[in-house]
Amino acid sequence: MLDWSYELLADAERVVLRRLSIFAGSFTREAAVAIAASSELAALDVINAVANLVAKSLVIADPGDTIVRYRLLETTRAYALVQLTEGSELEHVARLHAEYCRDLLERAETELEAKSTGEWLAAYSPWIDNIRAALDWGFSPSGDASIGMAVTAASVPLWKHLSLMEECRSRVERALASPVPGSSGDLRRRMKLYAALGVSLMETKGPACAGAAWTKALELAGSFDDTEHQLRALCGLWMCSVGRGEYRTALALAQRFCSLAANQPDPVDPFVGDRMTGTSLHYLGDQTNARRLIERILARYVTPVHRSHIVRFQFDQRLRASCILARILWLQGFPDQAMRTAQSNVEEARVADHALSLCNTLAQAACPIALFVGDLAAAERFVAMLLDHSARHALASWHAEGHCSRGALFIQREDVVTGLQHLRCALDELRKIGFVQRCPAFLAALADGLARAGQVAEGLVAIDEALALCERDEGRWCLAELLRIKGELVLSKGGPDAAEVAEDHFRRALDWARRQGALSWELRAATSLARLWRDQIRTKAAREILAPVYDRFSEGFETSDLKSAKLLLDGLRASLRNMVNIAILGVSVCLSFVNFAEMFGCF
Repeated sequence: MLDWSYELLADAERVVLRRLSIFAGSFTREAAVAIAASSELAALDVINAVANLVAKSLVIADPGDTIVRYRLLETTRAYALVQLTEGSELEHVARLHAEYCRDLLERAETELEAKSTGEWLAAYSPWIDNIRAALDWGFSPSGDASIGMAVTAASVPLWKHLSLMEECRSRVERALASPVPGSSGDLRRRMKLYAALGVSLMETKGPACAGAAWTKALELAGSFDDTEHQLRALCGLWMCSVGRGEYRTALALAQRFCSLAANQPDPVDPFVGDRMTGTSLHYLGDQTNARRLIERILARYVTPVHRSHIVRFQFDQRLRASCILARILWLQGFPDQAMRTAQSNVEEARVADHALSLCNTLAQAACPIALFVGDLAAAERFVAMLLDHSARHALASWHAEGHCSRGALFIQREDVVTGLQHLRCALDELRKIGFVQRCPAFLAALADGLARAGQVAEGLVAIDEALALCERDEGRWCLAELLRIKGELVLSKGGPDAAEVAEDHFRRALDWARRQGALSWELRAATSLARLWRDQIRTKAAREILAPVYDRFSEGFETSDLKSAKLLLDGLRASLRNMVNIAILGVSVCLSFVNFAEMFGCF
C-alpha cells in the first residue's frame, strides 16, 4: 500500500518525504525546509510538498497554540527511511539534521534568560527525540563526534529542566569519551560537559563519584578565566562536600563562592552564596547565624521567571533556602511553623514541575519534619511522593533517603521488623554512594528501632557510628539527639552504673542543645532526664528540669514530643501533690498524737 502511495507522489514530494524521515519526532516547517531544501529544491517547493503530503495523510499536522508541528506515522517513517537509505542520501541528511539540532539548542541556550520556563520548555522539549537521534548519529561510526559533542553540550539545559539526569549522565560520558579536540571552542564545550557530568553523577551515583568531574570543570573554567563556570563548579563541589558530610570544607567552598560572586553583575549570585553558607552553618550546628542568613535571602531573593538558576545551580534556590529554614524552625522550637513551611514548599515544588527541586524539598524538609512532629499520615504521603519521583527519574541518593524515611515511619508505627529492613538496606546504599549527609539521623532511627526490638547492643553500635560521623565531620546539628538516644540505650541495657552513665549523656545532650539554641532537642533531652529522675523518686528535680523547657514553647502542643512532655509533667505534678498530701497527713497524725498525749498527761 505504501509502495502504491509513494509511486503516486510527485518527484518533489517523494524527495521531501524521504528526507523528512530523518526526524525521530515532530518537527516544524522551518526544520523541514532546513533539512529537505537543496540546490534543486527551493524552500517554497518544500513547503508546498509538505502541504500536499499532509493532504494525502502521509504527514500529520498537529496544530498547537502558537505553531504547527508535523510528524510521520511510524510505519510511514520506517518505509521512507528505507527509501532514504537506498537512495544513498542518509548520511548527508543525517548530518544536516544533527547540525540543525545543534543550532537549535545553541539558540535555546541564548533564550534561557529571555523566555519564561513554560515558554522555553514548550518551544524546545518537543525536540527531545530528535536530539537523541542526532546524538546517536554523531557518535556512530559514520557520524561526526565534534557535532555530537556540540549537541551534547548545548542539550544540557534541556536535560536539567526535564530532570532526565540518568540520560544526561550517559550522553555526557559518551561525549567525553570521544577524542580530545584541540580548539578552545571544543575545550569550552568539555568544560560544560564536565559540569553537566558533575551534577548528573551527583544525582544518579552520589557525591563519591561526582567530585572529580566538578574539579575538572573548575580547572578548565579557571584556565579560561570563566567566572560563570567557576561559580557553577564551586557550587557543585560544595554539594559534594555537603553530601559527604564534610561541612567545614563545604563552608570554605561557600565562602570562596561568595568572594567570587560579590563582583558579578547578577544580583542572584550573592544570595546563592549566602544560602550555601547558611546551609553549611546549619549542619555545623550554628542555627542562629544560619537562620539569619537564610531569612535574609528569603526576604530579598526573587525567583527568576526563566528559572536560569536551575540550569546554573541545579535546584530552585528559594525552595532550597526555605527547606533549611523549615529545619531550623523545628530545631528552634517552632514545629507548627516548620510543618507549614515544609508543606508549602512541597506544593510550590509540585507546581514548578521540577523533579530535582521536589525530591530535595521532600527529603530535606517535608519527610524528616513530619516524622519529627509525629504526623505519620503526612510522613507517609511525603515518603510515597519521594520514592515515586526519585524512582521515575533514577535519582539514587533521594531514593535511598526515601527508603530510610519509610523505615523510620514503620518503626514509629511499631512495625519494627519492616522498618529495620528498610533502614539497613537504604543505609548500605547511602554508604556505597558516599552520601552520608543524613546518615547520623537515620542511624539514630535505626538505633531506636533496634532498642524496640530488644537488640540493645546492636543499637549501641549504630548510635556510636552516628556519633563518630558527627565528630569526624563536625556535623553537630543532631549531636544532642544522638547523645540522648545513647543514654536511653544505656538505660535499656542496664548494669550497676547504667543510671549514672545515662544521666551524663542526658546532661551532655542538654548542654549541646542549649549551646545551639535547639529547643526541640532540649525538650527531648529534658524529658529523658526527667523520666530518669522520676523513676529515682527525684520528682521535684524532674519537674524543675522539664517544666521551664516546656514553658518556652509557644506552639506545637499537638506534636508528639510536647504531648509526651505534658503527660510526664502532669504525672510529676500529681506525684508532688500526693507527696504534699502525704506530708500534710503525716503532720496531722503527729499533731493528733501530741494532742492525745497531752490529754492523758504524757507530757
